[in-house]
Order: sequence, then C-alpha cells, then structure tokens
Amino acid sequence: MCLSLHVSTGRPGQLDATIQFMLKELSIRNFAIIDDLQIGFSDGLTILSGETGAGKSIILNAVNLLLGSRAATDLVRSGADSAELEAFFKIAASSRVANIMTEHGYVPSEGLLVRRIIARNDANRVYLNDRMATIQLLNAITENLASISGQHAHQLLLKEEQHLYILDQFGGLLPLREAVGECFQRILAVLKKLSKLNTIAERQAEHMELLTFQHKEITTANPHLGEDKDLEQERKRLKNAETLYQTVYNSIEELYSAPGSVIEKMVSVNKELSKISQIDAILKSNAQRLSDATYQVEDLIESLRNYLNSIQMDDQQLETVEERLDTVNRLKRKYGGTLDAVIAKSKSIEQELASVENVVEQIKETETEANELHTRLKELALELSRKRKKAAKGFSAKVMEQLSTLKMAKTKFSVALQPIATDEKADPRLTVDDHMITETGIDRATFLIAPNVGEALKSLTSIASGGELSRVILALKALLAKSDSVETVVFDEVDSGIGGGVAEAVGKKLAALAKHHQVICITHLPQIAKFGKQHFRISKKVSSGRTRTSIQLLSEKDRYKEIARMLGGEKITQKTLAHARELLQQ
Repeated sequence: MCLSLHVSTGRPGQLDATIQFMLKELSIRNFAIIDDLQIGFSDGLTILSGETGAGKSIILNAVNLLLGSRAATDLVRSGADSAELEAFFKIAASSRVANIMTEHGYVPSEGLLVRRIIARNDANRVYLNDRMATIQLLNAITENLASISGQHAHQLLLKEEQHLYILDQFGGLLPLREAVGECFQRILAVLKKLSKLNTIAERQAEHMELLTFQHKEITTANPHLGEDKDLEQERKRLKNAETLYQTVYNSIEELYSAPGSVIEKMVSVNKELSKISQIDAILKSNAQRLSDATYQVEDLIESLRNYLNSIQMDDQQLETVEERLDTVNRLKRKYGGTLDAVIAKSKSIEQELASVENVVEQIKETETEANELHTRLKELALELSRKRKKAAKGFSAKVMEQLSTLKMAKTKFSVALQPIATDEKADPRLTVDDHMITETGIDRATFLIAPNVGEALKSLTSIASGGELSRVILALKALLAKSDSVETVVFDEVDSGIGGGVAEAVGKKLAALAKHHQVICITHLPQIAKFGKQHFRISKKVSSGRTRTSIQLLSEKDRYKEIARMLGGEKITQKTLAHARELLQQ
C-alpha cells in the first residue's frame, strides 16, 4: 500500500511552486487497535513496514477518514468513548485547496489541520483549523486531495468510462471535454424547452378556445370592484320600497305637516324664550341654540323629502338588479369566490392568451437556438474526437514505456476508440454522423492489453493477475503524475502478487516518483522498502490484556534488522542480515 503526496523538491519545508501540499503530521488516538500514535513525515520516500495485522492498514484507514470517508463507530477502540484523528497539511497558496479554504474563511498560509472525532454514543465531529465544520465541507476541501489506488482503484480502472477520462487527462483534453459538456447541457435545456413549447402548441386550439370563452364571459359582464355589495344594497331598497316610503312620509308629517308638529312647537317655544330673554340675558344663548336646532330640523325635513322623491317602486328595476346580481355571483363562484379573484382571473387569462399566441414565434426562436448549439456541439465533439485519436497513439507508447520499467517489457498496450452508436429515438441535434453525442463527446475508450507474447489484445478488464493490474495502475500514475489534478495518490496493495525482480522494478518506480512527490509506502517487500529515505516499523504487542500498536522511526542499524526480518521472517540470522546489508547498499 502506498500513500503518495506531493512535496517540494527544493529546500526542506519549502513548497515548490508546482506542488500543492504535503502531509507533515498524523495523529491517531483510540482507533481500532491503536492507542496513541504520532507520525512526523519528511520528503522523499517513507516506508511503513511490519507484520501482518500490526496496524499498517489502520493508518491508511485513518488517513481516508481524515479525507472525508464515512466513519463507523466500531472503529473506536474497545473501552474508549471516542476515537480522535488529526492530520496537518502544508498548503500551497496557488492550489485549488487554498482557493476553497479562502472561500470558506480559512487562511491557507496557516496550513490545513483536519481533526475528526468518532464518538461511540454521540454525533461525530469534524474540525478544520480548530473550527467545527461539516462532513460536506471536509469533502469539498479534500475532493481533489486524494486518489486511492487500491482495490477501489482497481475496480475503477476496470470501468471503461474511467479509461476515457485518463486518456483526456493525458492529452490535456479536459478543458475541451468540459466545453463539450457545457454545450451539451445547454442544448439539453433548450431541447427540453422546445419539447414543452411543442406540447403547448399541440394543445393550442383546444386551450385557446377555453381561454377565449372564459375571457369573453368575464369581459362581457364587465364586473367592477365592490359592485356585488352595491347590488345587494340596491336590491334591499327596492324590495322594501313601500316600507321605506311610508316610514319617511310619516316622519315628515310628524316633524312638519301635521297640526302641532315638532317644527311648529319649536318655533313657538323659541318666540317665548326670545321674549323673556329681554328680562334675563342669560336666556339669549338658549333661545339661539333652539333657533339653530330649528334650522337643523328643517334641513333634516328637506333631506327626507329628497329621499322620499328618490324612492322607486319599480318591479322591473328589481328584476334587472337581481339578474345582474345573479351574473356577478355566478362569476364569483366560477372564478375564485370574490370579484377581486374574478378580475385577477381575467388579467391572467389575457396574459396566457398572449403567451399562447406567441408560442409559434417562441418555437421558431428556440429551434434556431437549438440548431446553433448543435452546430457548436458538433464542432467541439469532432475536435475532441480527433485530438483523442492523436493522444491515444502517444498514450499507448508511453504506457508501454512505463510497463517496460516494471518488468512488463513484452506487454502490448493500446487504446481502442469507438463511436457511440446512435439511438433511433434520440433527437437528431444530439447526434453527428450517425453517432450519439454525450456530455463526454462521441467516443468510448477501452484500454487493451496483451501481457504475454503471442496473445491478442484484450480488454484490461480481462486481466486476471492482480500483480499485473497493480503495475498497470502504477504505470498510469507515474505517467499522469504531472497532469493529475489530485494532489494525494494512495497506492493500496501495489506490491500485491509481485516479488523478486518485479518488486525491485516497482521500488525503483516509487523512488523515481519520490523525487517529485512525498511517497509513503506500506509494504511487505524488502525490494521496495530498501528505496526508502525514511523507514518506520509498525508493531503490536499485548500489555495488560490489551493489544497496542506502536511505530518506531528506524535508525540505520535497526533498518538492517527490519529488512532482514522482511527477508527471512522473525528469526534474524547473520545470513539474512548480510542479505539485508547487500540490498540496502545496492
């Protein structure tokens, strides 16, 4: 298993302009069989070795969790309430990670401190630079931070869609591929709009007939706000006209016309008060008030006379009002319950009618837009396909060169590019030359390989040997090292199924990568371990009834012993020590 991280090739502790970040420190507490573990990493190739089950894979799992993978509570060490994982990365100012950190209020120059607490009976927590964060934010920041090339990577490499991405990455075609994808998404949106417009157009006659009828019904009636209340009041007056007339008439009689009327008495009393006010001036104001009241009553009488003259006893008018009220109420029941709703419905229908009337013009405009996008999409897709064919030749040659350095010199490798067959139901604007256009273009890519002389090229998926597949992955990673957008590369089981001279070749390849990257390699093979600049031994022991994992940075002397153990097992002899010394001196 190998964990590869970009690190400066310049002065120690100083990041190269092309390097995105490096892992400086890793801390693991109460995680699986690890009690408390701290590791400080340097540049170059770092080796982690130890017996099977000592905890090497656990360290890799911890790194995966710090990069955002899903956590399970059974990872918490037995007897502990929680596990705590922590990693510190030095971040380059120009990196994508730095940009994302800045967007979320972090200072990249301070580095990236990731801490995860996995609680047994509580919610798990994530901290970034000592600030609580979400797992979603952690994933966003670490999205391009790591690529794990283990069993998962093997599975990915067996998927043909991954082959196309790797080819585009090698050929520097990802920007063009992205342009194809953007154009594809745009034309999909336009075609969706066009389909909707055509559906509207198909229903247009029936829909317009209904809308036209509704609009005519409302506009013919021409209701206005408050009309229903006015009509109700008028109907009430007309139905009670006789009662209103008689009551008002009697009121006028009592106030003015009848003998001894109210107005007659008020005039008489006012005369008497006026006379006696000459005796006592205090009564003058009272006489004046009565005089004013008399004038007010006379005004009231005049108003009642006018109202009396306005009273209609017209059965035909009552019928007209009731018919109009019935019309208004019917519109209310049909279009929303209120006259406000009826009038709003009329305006809505007018807008919809205008929209329907414009649908033909909209279809024409959208058709033009779709055709223009199709022309652009074809140009981009064909250009991408041409460049892929050219890149495929160079890629195949480079892969075979890499495989040659990994003891697969006779291996043939090729990239088969095939157009995507069109679907008869597909929109013609998503095709070109009877080929289907997708968001990745018009091509399918398949990696073909013939590991043995005389064999025909077969799909990479047919490779049975894990050792061969691991070397293919290593070759691809080495080839794509400079163009890979992922800052961290994790090799899991890179030494699976290999040994001897092949292991030596793999070790040399890792050492070559370590000239430009920080490489942390977990291995069982001494042929790989010997290339390490820094070497840790991971071991476990039982103390007080508990299993504990520990890690030791090996001195030169201890390293001889560890290499000897890897060569001959736990029983170290002078022969295995001599062999180890010979390996390390090569």
